[in-house]
Amino acid sequence: MFGFVNANVRELTQAQKVRYNSVYCGICRQIRLRTSSTARLGLRYDMAFLALLHMSLYEPEETSGKRACGMHPIRPRPWVDSEAIQYAADMNVALAYYKSLDDWRDDAHLGAKMMTGVFGKHMDTIADRYPRQCQAIRENLEKLDRLEKENCADPNAPAFLFGQLMGELFVYREDLWASTLRKMGIALGRFIYLADAATDYRRDKRKKKYNPYLALGTGENWPLWEQQLVLAMARCTEEFERLPLVQDKEILNNILYSGVWCGIRRKKEEDGK
Repeated sequence: MFGFVNANVRELTQAQKVRYNSVYCGICRQIRLRTSSTARLGLRYDMAFLALLHMSLYEPEETSGKRACGMHPIRPRPWVDSEAIQYAADMNVALAYYKSLDDWRDDAHLGAKMMTGVFGKHMDTIADRYPRQCQAIRENLEKLDRLEKENCADPNAPAFLFGQLMGELFVYREDLWASTLRKMGIALGRFIYLADAATDYRRDKRKKKYNPYLALGTGENWPLWEQQLVLAMARCTEEFERLPLVQDKEILNNILYSGVWCGIRRKKEEDGK
């Protein structure tokens, strides 16, 4: 359900590409240090956006370096570290765990069961660090699972639950910016869920899997779906623009105003739409 909140790399400057990738590598590095090397298999670029957002807003102290790793053994790659990077690493593992658990329950896929074990052994530690966020992930995904089993025909209902989940992840601290971050996360979560449903429509139809637009029974309707996506992203960026962001603001702009739409176009093309 991720893969949309990525940069439009073609529109980044070289310096911005280095910064963006160093944040991604920093999250990857922290997943290895805080959990295990295998847990890095759940890493997604979407978490780089979350880290960049918190780094821009709170400007925590950063450290950096460059090294080769198991993923890139030949050429050393730059990385950056901060408390925001570490938070993103923990949230990535938590999301990967519950996604694997959901995949195992739905499809009895052995690979998903194996990954549940990889991520699950670290969940007690992560839940102790971030009980509010982990509770939100667990409870909203359980509610989402029930709606899917009921073949819910209202796309807004499951999208709302995923939005609630993302809203809690976006709130790193309960402070002055918590309300704005929560609203931004809710809107972005709704966007992600609806984008996933729209781009997976034909695939889910072929595989007879749950999709709220299939359950709705109105057929493929990209003009309407795009209107809903534009509205959700407009609400997200409205809150985003309230934040006093300077550092990395251009990269964040690239992701929200361009990258997310590139992700939708790419997924449509992958499915032959």
